[in-house]
Amino acid sequence: MAGDTAGDTAGDTALREEPGEAVEERPVSLGIPARVARALVLAAVFTCAACGLVYELALVALGSYLMGNSVTQASIVLSVMVFAMGVGSLLAKPLRRWPVAAFAIVEALLALVGGLSVLALYAAFAWLSLYNPVLIVVAFLVGALIGAELPLLMTLLQRIRRQEAGAAVADLFAADYVGALLGGLAFPFLLLPVFGHIRGALLVGAVNVVAGIAVVLWLFRREVGRGIQVALWSTMVAVLAVLGGTYVLADRFEVSARQVLYRDPIVLSRQTPYQEIVITRQVALSGRPDLRLFLNGDLQFSSVDEYRYHESLVHPIMSGPHGRVLVLGGGDGLALREVLKYDTVRSATLVELDPEMLRLAREYGPLVSLNGRVFDDPRARTVEADAFTWLRGLREEFDTVIVDMPDPDDVATAKLYSVEFYGMVKRVLAPGGRMVVQSGSPYFAPKSFWSIEKSIAAAGLATVPYHVDVPSFGDWGYVLAAPTDEPPPLRLPQDVPDLRFMDEQLLQASTIFPKDRRARDVEPNTLVHPHLVKYQEQEWKNA
Repeated sequence: MAGDTAGDTAGDTALREEPGEAVEERPVSLGIPARVARALVLAAVFTCAACGLVYELALVALGSYLMGNSVTQASIVLSVMVFAMGVGSLLAKPLRRWPVAAFAIVEALLALVGGLSVLALYAAFAWLSLYNPVLIVVAFLVGALIGAELPLLMTLLQRIRRQEAGAAVADLFAADYVGALLGGLAFPFLLLPVFGHIRGALLVGAVNVVAGIAVVLWLFRREVGRGIQVALWSTMVAVLAVLGGTYVLADRFEVSARQVLYRDPIVLSRQTPYQEIVITRQVALSGRPDLRLFLNGDLQFSSVDEYRYHESLVHPIMSGPHGRVLVLGGGDGLALREVLKYDTVRSATLVELDPEMLRLAREYGPLVSLNGRVFDDPRARTVEADAFTWLRGLREEFDTVIVDMPDPDDVATAKLYSVEFYGMVKRVLAPGGRMVVQSGSPYFAPKSFWSIEKSIAAAGLATVPYHVDVPSFGDWGYVLAAPTDEPPPLRLPQDVPDLRFMDEQLLQASTIFPKDRRARDVEPNTLVHPHLVKYQEQEWKNA
């Protein structure tokens, strides 16, 4: 290769450009060996690639949390950014005449836009209701600046030591792709759980500006005039000051922006690798507190009327065999509380994906008071796992399976409402066993409700849909199912404890649906065809 015959000191001639795009040929003298200089530039490539991928993932994750439908959010971000990267690469061509100054400016802008991107989008969502338009603008700007990096870095590499084009591209892309791997792993396992969305992006912006400007500007300090050096170093310091000041104020901003999204005062907020957990609390004039749990912005329960939801979910299925009970989801412990009111339950296993949710259910006082310290019951067992994956390897059988999952507003959750998932539940049902599924609102989302019922039936289970009124949710529905030819009887058990809401008369009436909310012509939800996500997005948008 041409690079193999080049001298080992950074003092070779810059690569000749195409006619009409000539960049002045002049020797560069960096004062250090060419191998060291190239290694430093490739290290900058590595770091900038890691930062760029973090910005991309942060935009996708924030959209999934705030807007739901992770596929749509990922598609918008990825398509806009890839397009913008091409635009940025073209726009960078004339800047190769001044690669050092141009690259420093690009990195300063990228650090500012990328570092502040999550904060800007959060503000647009909370105060302006302009999330998607702002997302497109931010994704385009970040993508264009990322696209401008590589042509300028290639020019800098060739100024250090002339190298055959294919070999230079291979070196550059190798550093770029490995850096992307680091960024892709750092975001979910370090930045998001430790620093959160806003501070994580700000921290990456600071790393970006230091790696992009300090390394290259120091390395090519002889290539730019004194005045330009001072201006560029001052720019880097100014960017760091903006990012640092925003980092200090990030908590205050996040509290203010998040509070705009919730009616009641926020008393607890946690960002986990899986979701955003928010608990609000309001005390009415009557003195009765209203404690509410939200996951990714979706209400999971209100302490004022959660008993209606959980009594309706749990007690009808307990009229069948229930010695061994499996609860999928319900990490707050409220469904488990109802299950363990029966002395005839020998064991109850709860499978919850998020360890932080289980920790709060065991340790957070108001929640512990609500679930009655149910996890201290020796019959209770918890499993921290994804229910879908856990079921695939399960060799146990259960008499009763209660599926208490969040609403299926994205593909990751919709798989827990799929024909395949219900088929796995059917496989672990003991003889005479039954399953009940919380199925959303037949009033606000009738297509989604009946798609869930149809998916359960498609898995080979006979179904009984029913619904009740839960004021915090509205009209809310469930599906009782069993692997039998005839639908299982819907009734309360003979040894049912004293209930505040549900009785036999109400339960029988709950199977009657009004004419405008009866079964719809909808598709079952499968892994290959997640129709439920489409139904959810259409219906709840108009609710």
